[in-house]
Amino acid sequence: MESTNFSTWLKNMELAHPLVIAGPCSAETEEQVLKIAHQLKETDATVFRAGIWKPRTRPGNFEGNGAKALPWIAKVKEETGMLTTVEIATAQHAKLALEFDIDILWIGARTTVNPFAVQEIADAIQGTDKIVLVKNPINPDLALWMGAIERFHKAGVKNLGAIHRGFSSYKKTKYRNNPQWQIPIDLKEKYPTLPIICDPSHICGERDGIFDVCQTALDLKFEGLMIETHFDPDNAWSDAKQQITPSRLAEITEDLRVRKDRVEEKDSLKKLTNLRKEVNNLDQQLLDLFEERMDVVENIGKVKKEGNVAILQRSRWQEVIQGMINQGVEKGLSQEFIEKIFKAIHQESIQHQERIVNS
Repeated sequence: MESTNFSTWLKNMELAHPLVIAGPCSAETEEQVLKIAHQLKETDATVFRAGIWKPRTRPGNFEGNGAKALPWIAKVKEETGMLTTVEIATAQHAKLALEFDIDILWIGARTTVNPFAVQEIADAIQGTDKIVLVKNPINPDLALWMGAIERFHKAGVKNLGAIHRGFSSYKKTKYRNNPQWQIPIDLKEKYPTLPIICDPSHICGERDGIFDVCQTALDLKFEGLMIETHFDPDNAWSDAKQQITPSRLAEITEDLRVRKDRVEEKDSLKKLTNLRKEVNNLDQQLLDLFEERMDVVENIGKVKKEGNVAILQRSRWQEVIQGMINQGVEKGLSQEFIEKIFKAIHQESIQHQERIVNS
């Protein structure tokens, strides 16, 4: 996919910082929307966001004011000069948003998972010069995320970007939605010119972790941030725990650091080059160790075949993984990292043994 106009638009904005999109989770009242917008005008926020159609997980929660809130969003642009964005989930939503000259349309995670819905929206706005941002699907599925982006591209939507809001996980973690940073990194490798915006509010689910997630996103060269803000977060009608005040937003953007693309000082460059060589050598050693380990695993497979023993020994596996987690934590490694690494090794080992046993 060639360079998108959105990436060019970002460059032309000549912002002194990454793009900041901010505003409440939900547009509750016209007064609330305008009050927040005027406070955000005094921050680094360039785009005002607010949910007006709210797809809730369970019925009975506030599901947005719908189309009647669109004039409120239009008034934000009129009074503050900020650009505006809303989430759309249907072709009808898209048409209404265009009628009110909303600048940026974003596709929510629940919509991205449905190719039929994505295609209907793409057909409804084909050829538009509006910016369309596609959030990652709820589950960690890179192909599904790419597919949604490609549907808009094929419909002639050239102003395209992505929003990373993390992924659902059955196992409870410190995040509401696990960031799994490698997935947006892989997306960027597929589409190098596609701008990616980070949504730390939905990743964290709590306001306390927002700064750290924002900094990580900037360290990974994300082009912007989408942060939920409210003048009275604790009494917000939806997602109260993950919203921050405009004043807190100003503090966060002031404290964030944008890293340089490369080391320029000669001494630092020399040190970095030597350290990277060390890492490359260690990576080669890891591959050699994996090869040796799989040789041993195949011998284990031969013994199991001779003794007609099942490949998976659950008690043995549980003992190994728990032992590795305990040792890893002692060495300063996260439990999540250790589990991922050793589960992957275990799965590869099973495949090697299956080839031996079934040969």
